[in-house]
Parts: sequence; C-alpha cells; structure tokens
Amino acid sequence: MTQGFLLPVYNHGFTLESVIKNLLPYNLPIIVVDDGNDAKNKTKINEVAEKYSSIILVSLKKNKGKGAAIRAGILQAQKSGLTHILQVDSDGQHDTGQVEHFLQKSMQNPDAVICGYPEYDESAPSHRIKARKFANGWVHIVTLSKEIKDCMVGFRVYPIASYIQLIKKHAIIDSRMGADIDLLVRLSWAGVRIISEPVKITYPVDGISNFRVVRDNLRISGTYARLCIGMIVRLPYLIIRNIKKTKLSKLENKE
Repeated sequence: MTQGFLLPVYNHGFTLESVIKNLLPYNLPIIVVDDGNDAKNKTKINEVAEKYSSIILVSLKKNKGKGAAIRAGILQAQKSGLTHILQVDSDGQHDTGQVEHFLQKSMQNPDAVICGYPEYDESAPSHRIKARKFANGWVHIVTLSKEIKDCMVGFRVYPIASYIQLIKKHAIIDSRMGADIDLLVRLSWAGVRIISEPVKITYPVDGISNFRVVRDNLRISGTYARLCIGMIVRLPYLIIRNIKKTKLSKLENKE
C-alpha cells in the first residue's frame, strides 16, 4: 500500500500552507490541485508548491469544480504509483490531528473508503447542521442503508483502484458540489465498504465558503434525482444485499 494526500484548492490559496504544514510530518506525497483559481490565489498556491518538495501540483486552466479536481488529483496519484489517497479540504476546517488514525484505518481495511463524519464545535452554523441531516437522510434512502454516516465531509481515504473502476463505468458523475455525495453512493452501490470515522470540524469566523446556495442546491438536487433513479434500477440487488448483510451480522453476533 502506498498512501498520499489530495488537496483540491479553489479560493483557499491563503489557508493552503497551514494545512500542508500539518501533513508534512507524515512524509507522504501531497497532490495539490489548483482548480482554476484567480491570479492572487494561483500565485500563493505556486509559492507553496515551490516551497515544499513533497507537493505534486496539478493545475486546471479553468475552474471545473470539486469533483473534477478530485478526479484530476486521483488520476495523478495513480500515475505517481499511489494506491490510496486521503482527500483533505484546503480551507482548514478539518482537524488534521486525525490524519494518522485515518491512514492506519485504511491500512487495516485497504478495500474500504474511510469516510469522515463531522463532530461539530460551537462555531458550526445551525443551518449547516440541519441541511447536512437532510442530505444524509436522502443518502440512506438511495443506498437502503445507514452505512454512510455523512456524505459531504471532504475528509476521506479513497482506494484508487475502486475510484478508477467507478469513473470508467459511470460517465456522468457530478463535477462540482454534488461530487462527494455522488462518489460515495456509487462506490457503496458497487460493493465498496464505507467505514465512517469521526473528524472534528471548525468553521473559522473569516472562512471563505465556495457553496453557492441557489446554484449548488440545484446541482445537488439533480444529483439526488439521478441517484434515486439509479436506486430504483438497483432495488432488487440492494434489497438482497441488505438481507445478506443482516444475516451475516446476526451470525457474527452469535459467535
């Protein structure tokens, strides 16, 4: 197993270095994807990339969205010989003190996605928490499972082989804010295990959010609509799989 980090960056060029510094002690490759940033952010990203030898910089000419940035980063990770990548958002909201635990969990479960679910502090806006519960409820519906505790936290380890297999099979995966949801649900449908682990989330007072309420809610709604159709098509398979999982769980509990 060869691990590394992936940081998609858009409008967070000035928080990038603080996140990078927290990842350097692990002595792993750090793939940074410049997702078509403006000149000011691009300059800062380039400065950070030149400063640290462990960074592999991927630059997109135009802003294509988080999903496209993740895709570009994972394809680069594959070229670089990595087998697993820990995606970390570049805005500094995630507690990087939990990186080692996620990497170890992945080493113990190389076939699984190790997916963060949020432990909020008092800085978390109440509307974000409510919206997240709503989003997760829909994910539980389309997967017929509560295996995925959270579908939107950008702190997760992907097995690269599973991701590559997924994008080869599915031409339409959301390239923007719906990507985290789309990828996780489709990986779950494909039989990839999702192991949920807590990660502390802090919302800085002066933090920059890339979420655009109307545009991104419409895109996410479209993602859920496609996933609902996909769930209906897979319904017999999902029901049978869940019955098997329930029986297996009961047998393990008896033992």
